[in-house]
Amino acid sequence: MYDPPAFVWAITIAGPAATAAAAVVALYRGAARAGLGRRRAALLAKAAAVLLGGWFAATMLIASRGWYDTGPGQLPWLPVAMAGALGALLALTRVPAVRRALAAPGTAPGLVLPHSFRVAGVFFLLYLAVGRLPALFALPAGLGDITAGIAAPVVAWKLARGAGRRAALWFNVFGLTDLTVATVLAALIGYQLLQVTPSTDAISTNPLALVVAADVPLMIALHITSLVTLARASRSAQPRRAGTTAVSPLTGQRRVG
Repeated sequence: MYDPPAFVWAITIAGPAATAAAAVVALYRGAARAGLGRRRAALLAKAAAVLLGGWFAATMLIASRGWYDTGPGQLPWLPVAMAGALGALLALTRVPAVRRALAAPGTAPGLVLPHSFRVAGVFFLLYLAVGRLPALFALPAGLGDITAGIAAPVVAWKLARGAGRRAALWFNVFGLTDLTVATVLAALIGYQLLQVTPSTDAISTNPLALVVAADVPLMIALHITSLVTLARASRSAQPRRAGTTAVSPLTGQRRVG
């Protein structure tokens, strides 16, 4: 089993941790804007931090025991864990308090900003450089994440100014496509449907298992939630008549028509 250098561990863990922290901050701010009050907003954010942190710790423990490293004929626990985490995150968005926080005006930029930390996807290229991941997987996964990470703060800034809905739609479509392509390639190579050398066995061990089982589901959930938020904002936008005051569903700012 390959044990990467300490700096690779640091980069690989820092990216998902920062993404989760930014998502928790966005949830807190959304709850405050939704009128839940600072106390309830803080409780909601703490609960989210505990859930995410707990799953991050659990998946690293599972990977350290080798339980994600399954062979032919065995249940593919890593994809199961990834799908289960995604399903749980999407289900939690239906909780009334969470739903109110995510629907609050001005939440849209906060759902995009956590993707800034996908620049840490450079670790895929580092694994490629030492021959521990195949180029067929590492290049699209690494370059796609880096591109999304660079674009995210720009898109979030445009959304905050009320002028970036189209850019946000394209960003979310690109981000979902990037994650889907990387996941499919990892599965095809890992289960030997595509024969390349080296294999993607490294993603079933730490620290990459954290990315696959915990970070990828979180990023997919953020993309889906962002698209839903943008769709709701579009439906709620009403033509403003002269002399009327409207609140932008994306920025939460009042504008006089």
